[in-house]
Amino acid sequence: MEPTASDYPHINGWGIDADPNNEPTYPLKNYTGDDHQRLNWERPPQQVQTVEILHSNERPNLTAVFGTSSPPSGLSGAIRRFAFRFSESEYGHWLPLLLADRVNVVEGIVDDLAHGHIPNIFAEKGWKADWKHNRAGLVQNVVIGVAATALVYAFFTRNKQQTAFTRLKKTISN
Repeated sequence: MEPTASDYPHINGWGIDADPNNEPTYPLKNYTGDDHQRLNWERPPQQVQTVEILHSNERPNLTAVFGTSSPPSGLSGAIRRFAFRFSESEYGHWLPLLLADRVNVVEGIVDDLAHGHIPNIFAEKGWKADWKHNRAGLVQNVVIGVAATALVYAFFTRNKQQTAFTRLKKTISN
């Protein structure tokens, strides 16, 4: 037996698109034969390239229009250039791009400080809204961030602490 919309009246909204006259995507497309006409389209004029544009190695040329407001620069730009050596179907493309975004945030903060502007990180990260609407989540994220920072700090300073501890131990034993 096939289930029908009448079998599920207890589910709110079930079968809302069962009537084809009330369904906005029906019919999906009226075929007119014009699909074959699109093969003869003229490419729009190419936008002038005034900055470095990174594009997929799977695409032989640039798209007709592209953004120029923030060209790749600094360490994040170098990471992006590295990422675009790989195909879009590989982790080697997407993971470096995610890392480059995070590095770019830090570069932006350093740039703000270099130009004498102190960034309002609380407002820019939306912490005021989080404090109002998701206090537990914000506290959890701050605790995790502090713990991660402490672990990274401890990892990079452990050799110095061991050296100081070794010197102290030798001093005591002498």
